[in-house]
Amino acid sequence: MELPNDPMILLSYINTQLRDNYASLDDLCAGLGASREMILKKLAAVDYEYDREKNAFV
Repeated sequence: MELPNDPMILLSYINTQLRDNYASLDDLCAGLGASREMILKKLAAVDYEYDREKNAFV
């Protein structure tokens, strides 16, 4: 599956997937075949970072 290119849509999509379907960012990346580094980089560009405790980008 191709992830959204727009960072804010990506943020919403990733956080929804983390909340509803995945216990961690690593699980999400494995399940979707997505690059953890790409997700971290795109969301860092709009000032969001992964919070392991919350299992969400904040």
